[in-house]
Amino acid sequence: MSTSDTRSDSGAASRARRNWGPLALALPALLLLVGVIGYPLFTVVLRSLSQPEWGLQNYIWFFGTPVNLVVLQRTFTISAWVTLVCVVAAYPYAYAMTAVGPKARLLLTLCVLIPFWVSGVVRTLAWVILLQDSGVINSTLRALDLGRLRLIRTQTGVVIGMAQVLLPFMILPLYSVMKGIDLRLVQASRSLGASPLRAFFTVYLPLSLPGVYAGAIIVFILALGFYITPALLGGPRSTMLSTLVQNQVLSLLQWGRGGAMGVVLLLATFILLALAGPLMRQKHKQGARS
Repeated sequence: MSTSDTRSDSGAASRARRNWGPLALALPALLLLVGVIGYPLFTVVLRSLSQPEWGLQNYIWFFGTPVNLVVLQRTFTISAWVTLVCVVAAYPYAYAMTAVGPKARLLLTLCVLIPFWVSGVVRTLAWVILLQDSGVINSTLRALDLGRLRLIRTQTGVVIGMAQVLLPFMILPLYSVMKGIDLRLVQASRSLGASPLRAFFTVYLPLSLPGVYAGAIIVFILALGFYITPALLGGPRSTMLSTLVQNQVLSLLQWGRGGAMGVVLLLATFILLALAGPLMRQKHKQGARS
């Protein structure tokens, strides 16, 4: 074998190692995902099609029951409201994190991270105390002769509690994008005669939209599967689909129907994301060009 053949063989082996190297590094993570997500998801889909017998009877039952459709619509509506509240609350907070000094930024970051150290159940129970009819909020309103608000066991209370739990998931993506925006672009638009409001909407806001989209998608998807917060803060008219799934599986032992509900919610989420993704990218490009 000639020297050139030996070099070509060694080069091919080196290229093969480079190609398979990243896959080998990612293989443990892929196996973990398949084990903790893929297999349970496959089991849910299988049970939705096989219990109590093979067929689509569980899906026919789901779409043939008006209550299920109402709860499905309510689930997406509440999740959309939670996402909107998180965007409105997180945007100025994330902007403040980029505008203040290092010490103040550290304090603001701690305020975002500290809720992760407290259980979501504990935070939700705290909101039960605050929002109940005799709680702190209504007691303050009565002391000021401002009447009383019905917050507990309503969709409003559910949105407030879920938004508080999910707010960090909106702030962190926003901050990661905003800290990379060059503020000299805003100053340049000001020097060309733009007002502060116009400079914000034409320069800063379009550049921060990727963070808004990323945070909104994370919050919306997480909100769809919430169970504890709607169960503690909501009532019969604020029931979400996760509550019905729990009722079918644990109370009625209808694993097939519960699995069908979960699969419908998952597919509806995928369809919505598939429709919203190109629209968001198109609006972002339009905003960047304007």
